[in-house]
Amino acid sequence: MSDISFREALAVWWRIGLLSFGGPAGQIALMHRILVDEKRWVDEARFLHALNYCMLLPGPEAQQLATYIGWLLHGVKGGLVAGVLFILPGAVLILGLSLLYVLLGDVSLVQGLFFGLKAAVLVIVLQAMFRISQKALKNRLAWLLAIAGFVALFAFNLPFPLVVLGAGLIGYGIARLNLDKNAVPAPVAEVVVRPGTKTAAAVCAALWLGTVLALLWLLGGEQVFSQIALFFSKMAVVTFGGAYAVLGYVAQQGVEHYGWLQPGEMLDGLGLAETTPGPLILVTQFVGFLAAFREHGIAAGIVGAVLTTWVTFLPCFVWIFAGAPYVEKLRSNQALSAALAAITAAVVGVIANLALWFALNVLFAERFVLQGFGLRLMLPEPTSINLAMLALAVFAGLLLFVFKRGLFTLLGSCALLGSGWQLLAA
Repeated sequence: MSDISFREALAVWWRIGLLSFGGPAGQIALMHRILVDEKRWVDEARFLHALNYCMLLPGPEAQQLATYIGWLLHGVKGGLVAGVLFILPGAVLILGLSLLYVLLGDVSLVQGLFFGLKAAVLVIVLQAMFRISQKALKNRLAWLLAIAGFVALFAFNLPFPLVVLGAGLIGYGIARLNLDKNAVPAPVAEVVVRPGTKTAAAVCAALWLGTVLALLWLLGGEQVFSQIALFFSKMAVVTFGGAYAVLGYVAQQGVEHYGWLQPGEMLDGLGLAETTPGPLILVTQFVGFLAAFREHGIAAGIVGAVLTTWVTFLPCFVWIFAGAPYVEKLRSNQALSAALAAITAAVVGVIANLALWFALNVLFAERFVLQGFGLRLMLPEPTSINLAMLALAVFAGLLLFVFKRGLFTLLGSCALLGSGWQLLAA
């Protein structure tokens, strides 16, 4: 690794950042092809070792994997460059598309484009649920946690962080009960030490928490920038299982609690994030932009977008710089591994709730809430179904699940059909 120049690595991280389409699976595959197969900068075992650690963390695992390997190659500056360049191209594009969205959102062609993207996003979320369930639901406990997570969110409207914490505690407790006390503990690898790593973790944490506290002190808790900083900071520490797992929480809070955007607009933002490189969690930047834009205009919207990205991704650098030197020690803890496995199982139920919430809001114009005995169910008004959207969603499902088309084909086809339908209906 010592023979790799920082300039050469910089060019590769730019390349990865510009080509990181297709969600975490595609992004991890891209990094594997470039870093392991093509450049041979890390071997297979080291790559998977880093990936396993990143999968345990809250936040986007692909971006954290880039940060980890960048740190492994060139220390703190390598980690910072790799992590930032993984985010930067997508963040710039999302900001530009957000501006176009608010400036041209009333144009029929643009409306039709987003109409089509909503149908594509629905089936993409369903695919994510199926993929994660195949990996996570390997035993009866995992299935029970997934079902419990779905019921807790959809039927009882329990807070997302509470569901995640509860699943983790159950997994940890069961593992502690089942551990064989006579077993020989797994060997712990030597801790890797790189100069400045602990300092970098402390600085990133101070910048993150300092931003939130400063805004709360200067502006108060009810101002939109303070709300953005606090909400997305809380989200950043509970996003186990990737972006899809937390989008339902973001959407419901952004729509129902804060009133920052409409249900359909969350789908529009998700469609934008699916068409751009970088982590899917960049959709939160779109939410932060709309929240500040509707309070104070375009300039405030830009500030809101940048602030959202700042507080969402700074914790990722904290997790890597603080924990990477102790990866082996963390992985040898069987109870901790069981807790994270339980959270992953519950995340399947969270994504199922997200898929159903999106489907209800995009396929039906009218919905009603059924309450009683602690239940709070959102149900559709059957007569308000949007048949054009349903037909487009079925078409998207055929493209993705039957004909196995790629992401660009899916999004492009649905966007074109949505635009055509909008023009015909106008």
